[in-house]
Amino acid sequence: MNYLKNFLATQPGTQPTGAETIERLCDRVQSSTLLDDRRDAVRALKALSKKFRLEVGTQGMDILINVLETDRTDGEIVNYALDTMNNIMCNNPEDDDDEDIPQTNGEVRQEPEDLGGQFTEIFIKKLENVQLLLNFLEEYDFRVRWPTVKLMTTLLCNRCSQMQQIILNSPVGVSRLMDLISDAREVIRNDGLLLLIQLTKGNAAIQKIVAFENAFERLLEIIVEEGHSDGGIVVEDCLLLMMNLLKNNNSNQTLFKEGGLIQKLTPFFDITEASPGGGWSAQKVTNLHLMLKLVRTLVSPNNPTVSIAACQKVMNTCGLLEKLCMILMASGVPADILTETINTVSEVIRGNTANQEYFASVNAPSQPPRPAIVVLLMSMVNEKQPFVLRCAVLYCFQCFLFKNEVGQAQIVQTLLPTTADASAISAGQLLCAGLFSTDALSNWCASVALSHALKDNPTQKEQLLRVQLATSIGNPPVSLLQQCTNILSQGGKLQTRLGLLILLCSWLSDCSIAVTHFLHNATNVPFLTSQITDQAEEDEQLAQGLFALLLGICVHYNDNSIENFTKERLQQLISKRIGLESFEDKLSFVTKSDHYSRAARSPQPRYDAPERVLLDYEFVALFRQYEGVIMKAVRPKTKEEEQAEQKTIEDHAGIVTQYKELIREQDAELHSTKQELQEVKVKLSETEKQLQEQASMVQQLRDQYSLLKATKGRESPQVQQTEAAGGAEEVARLQGELGDSKRVLESKTQQLMERDRTIEQLKNDLTVAEAKAAVREAGEDGDAGSTEDSTRPLQERIEVLTREKEELRTQLSSQETQIQTFRTDNEALKSKLSAQTNGPSPDAVAAETAALQAKLAEVESDRACSEEENRRLKEQVQSLQVQNSQLQNSQLQNSPAADGNADSAKLEEEVRRLSEEKKRLEEEAETASKEQDDLLVLLADQDAKIKKYRDRLKELGEQMDDDDDDDDGDLEDDEDYEDEEEEEEEDGDKGED
Repeated sequence: MNYLKNFLATQPGTQPTGAETIERLCDRVQSSTLLDDRRDAVRALKALSKKFRLEVGTQGMDILINVLETDRTDGEIVNYALDTMNNIMCNNPEDDDDEDIPQTNGEVRQEPEDLGGQFTEIFIKKLENVQLLLNFLEEYDFRVRWPTVKLMTTLLCNRCSQMQQIILNSPVGVSRLMDLISDAREVIRNDGLLLLIQLTKGNAAIQKIVAFENAFERLLEIIVEEGHSDGGIVVEDCLLLMMNLLKNNNSNQTLFKEGGLIQKLTPFFDITEASPGGGWSAQKVTNLHLMLKLVRTLVSPNNPTVSIAACQKVMNTCGLLEKLCMILMASGVPADILTETINTVSEVIRGNTANQEYFASVNAPSQPPRPAIVVLLMSMVNEKQPFVLRCAVLYCFQCFLFKNEVGQAQIVQTLLPTTADASAISAGQLLCAGLFSTDALSNWCASVALSHALKDNPTQKEQLLRVQLATSIGNPPVSLLQQCTNILSQGGKLQTRLGLLILLCSWLSDCSIAVTHFLHNATNVPFLTSQITDQAEEDEQLAQGLFALLLGICVHYNDNSIENFTKERLQQLISKRIGLESFEDKLSFVTKSDHYSRAARSPQPRYDAPERVLLDYEFVALFRQYEGVIMKAVRPKTKEEEQAEQKTIEDHAGIVTQYKELIREQDAELHSTKQELQEVKVKLSETEKQLQEQASMVQQLRDQYSLLKATKGRESPQVQQTEAAGGAEEVARLQGELGDSKRVLESKTQQLMERDRTIEQLKNDLTVAEAKAAVREAGEDGDAGSTEDSTRPLQERIEVLTREKEELRTQLSSQETQIQTFRTDNEALKSKLSAQTNGPSPDAVAAETAALQAKLAEVESDRACSEEENRRLKEQVQSLQVQNSQLQNSQLQNSPAADGNADSAKLEEEVRRLSEEKKRLEEEAETASKEQDDLLVLLADQDAKIKKYRDRLKELGEQMDDDDDDDDGDLEDDEDYEDEEEEEEEDGDKGED
């Protein structure tokens, strides 16, 4: 403020107007490079924003938003900017420091209506602006968070639905607002409550989100901290927010009930009686009034029936109904709290048998004790009591009798002569007193209350016909029905006559005996017709409609026992004296009346003045039920309708006959079905016995298994996991070996193809040699002998290679068999690994051991064959070497002179090829030896695995034969012996080389 005065004082010339000052301040905010200058200018704008809302809003809103974005790290300037925007958007800004604002040229200001709402629309058009405020809520700085809360509240007050949608679309908008009520600073917490109250108005989606953010628990904690009903305005705000969350929101009501929160409401009603000279504070009255409304929200008749019943049950079991009844009977309770408590108790007991029984047992603390329902009825028929209190008592009485046949019987019993007790005032006496009182409202309330005691209960309608009243000394008593018609015929106020008509219509409907009693008085029907046909004002037309309804009920439920007033004669009377159209108009006028629509809104009587109380909610439902039925009943039937009715009756008789036959057949089937059911029950009992025996046997076996497992095999989960891991490694290793075997098989196949090509080449060479020998037949004998000597080793070589090829094919077939065996072992190990997680069974281990032993014997046989083949190949190689050397010598000695050089070169080339073939065969033999070594290593691994399984079987308690152990030892000795033989053979091969 000092800065603003200094700023105005430093301006040259005359004193500027408000708009000019604001324009210069806005320029200062935009152009200043120093944060202090911008802060001072914004502070000055804040000082002018309450008086010059239009100028500051139009010129400075965008500038202030830019300040919030660029200078958000400075809490002070953000505070000034937020307060300034709140002032220009709030339609009722606080004028607490207007006297400090300098006057500028005595300007007279007029601002447009809803200026704050217009600025709000401009601000929220950019969603980024609202998101900026939501981000400010994360700041813990008081200077930033508090003005942000106030500005958000102002925006919600001005444009609630738009702001609700924006916040709902924000991912964390509602959650950030919910964090406000958890703030330790009471100012922010309290303003956060006001913000949430505005946010949750009329938006079910936001209400559900807030409820699921644990709002109920936190609000109840605040109420407890503030002292329940003795708390301040914070308790009121909490209750208003809870009302917003629960009203017309079945989901939140279910969440509230299932969360056990109804029980937490009970301590709120622990109130002490006010002292005579003191009284209740206005805030306490407000708090308790809101809490009662909160309870009524949970049991409102507009809620689903299942939800109402569940809440009513909890309220009874947790003692909440008891607390409410204590307030009801306490002294010193303010009138409005007592009225609201009566309404709350009414809805807590409405339609709930257990709660109604509890309420009937409540007694007032008086001498002698009187039932609470009697005390309430005394207030209802007392014209000195407040109007709203009397309406509340009537509503409570209606709710007590709603779907309560026991309660209805108790009320009617108090009217019968046999139960009359002069020493105590009963409910029936009070109702009769109100029924015949001079107060019109008492007449109406007593008539409606008595009609609720007869609703949907023909038995009590017949019982009420027994009630006799002594009108005056010396005159015989008259029935209650006759007394009501007598009072009705005497005229009186409209409210009294409407109350009596409601009682008579409710009484005579669905009760032919009551209709007969009514028609027995010959003056009743002429009185009804005269009332219907008379000319009447608008209010009196409502009574004429009820008279028409009563006459129509007499027609519909007429049993023709009164000769002068049979159903047919009454129809003719209505048709001739009243007219069907006029009769229908009288009925339809009731449904068009404002009183009819007002009474149909809610079961609770809601009237603004006593004279406006004319119709009742339950009577409106009765009128709606019988309006169409009566119109059909009063119309005389034509001959066609009578014939159709007679035909319908005959058809009905035929249908009844068919149904009788069907019932007989069904009875016979039912009898046979019962016999079969009895037999099935016997079999079922036997089966259940067998099942029980089997269950006990299974339990014994389980116990024995558990005992055996505890005594013999206590393996830890870590051991089982280790074995499973070991099995997985074994499977992976065997898969690797299978791949290696496949690669070896492919290599052997390739070698076999190469040998086939070599044999073909040798055959071609043999053909060439034979051709040369044929050419030389004419030559010398020595030459022929030398040719034959040179050709014979080649033929033998070809034969040897052919045999080797066949042997290699056999070896390849054997290796394919071994690969297939490896695959089988791999699948077996996989299945064993899956079973090993649950622990191997002894039978599975024994089977695997036998399979491995058989495989071991097969591999030993293959190894012996491979060793024999290896030795034979070595011998063949040695013999080929000797033959080769002899062939070379013979060729050198016996070759002719002419062709010696050429043949010698060819033979040398042949010898070289044979030497290379020899080397290749030696390499193949060495490869075969390595494969045998690999097989021996595999066998050693298999033996170790077998030994591990045998040890496992021993640990599990299985008995192992000594032969099996000896076999293991023999296998190990054989492996050692075979290793020694292989070492000796390798030494021999080295010596030969």
